[in-house]
Amino acid sequence: MDTRQLAWRDTRRPLWPLALVVPLLPFAALALAAGAGSGWAWWLTPAVVFVGIPAIDLLVGDDRLNPPEELVPVLQASPYYRWITYLYLPAQYAALVAGCWIWSRGVDVVAAVGLVLTIGIVNGIAINTAHELGHKRETVERWLSKIALAPSAYGHFFVEHNRGHHVRVATPEDPASARLGESFWRFWPRTVLGSLRSAWRLESSRLRLRGQHPWTPRNGVLNAWGMTVALTAVLVVAFGPAVLPFVAAQAVVGFTLLEVVNYLEHYGLRRQRTAAGRYERVDPRHSWNSDRLVTNVFLFQLQRHSDHHANPLRRYQVLRTFDVSPQLPAGYATMVVVALVPPLWRRVMDRRVLAHYGGDITLANTG
Repeated sequence: MDTRQLAWRDTRRPLWPLALVVPLLPFAALALAAGAGSGWAWWLTPAVVFVGIPAIDLLVGDDRLNPPEELVPVLQASPYYRWITYLYLPAQYAALVAGCWIWSRGVDVVAAVGLVLTIGIVNGIAINTAHELGHKRETVERWLSKIALAPSAYGHFFVEHNRGHHVRVATPEDPASARLGESFWRFWPRTVLGSLRSAWRLESSRLRLRGQHPWTPRNGVLNAWGMTVALTAVLVVAFGPAVLPFVAAQAVVGFTLLEVVNYLEHYGLRRQRTAAGRYERVDPRHSWNSDRLVTNVFLFQLQRHSDHHANPLRRYQVLRTFDVSPQLPAGYATMVVVALVPPLWRRVMDRRVLAHYGGDITLANTG
């Protein structure tokens, strides 16, 4: 094993537990709120995620090292990386329970908004954990994926993302692929409703091919939603019906965070038609990437999105970066904020889409 291989393993391995920091931030906020008695303490998580992490990202910069291919089988098999994703879930659920407890005790407006954003961010990033788990063949990981999705009421993502988005990505037919010139606020209803409809159609078709009715517990959409209903019922019994608005609001924040990430991952990119009339195969040109080290650690390398689409079963620790992949000017934590301001987003990104296609707008996804 050469020095380059050792350097890659030694520099990355200790960093992955940092992905567990976000679901622990609400407990730091709880300690601050208890000590200072201020509702502003509940804004700690949004401040860390959307101010602190982008700042550190900028200072630390990029990491373009790829895992040596000869180490990939060993790294893929290591339980260390798997357990880090597993541990996100108990921290996620503990944060949700803590949030419900605080809400049930009564909070002022400043604390209420901060608390909704805090738990929504935790559960929104949990969708990324669910994304990592849901692509694997192991049954336990696929069920853990649905459990991670339950607090955000987005269990149908498990079906739509794997069997819909990965098939139609970077085409006008994909509700999760944003079009050039489309603002996030126009994209949001299109992707939320379109993904829901697509997930139901996919599961209904699968079950009908097996001679089964869609209204069955075997329906992956229904059993995922059932988890959300069961979780909500438990929270209402434990903390009272007053937590229902909180549970609903944080869920909207959570899946909105997912959809803004969807928005920036494929904005304006399109697979071209082949001579046979089919879309070309997905390759590294069809996803926006970022090599910012810090955000990649917090998001299980979701930003190496091209390799993920080309190799969905490849685990996060061995995802690669490619020179041909279009690059975002910053990490996801920064670009999420930019995407919420349409004029700023278009000023930053539209010219990059055009440059990617050599100035030929007809090659871009314009709808």
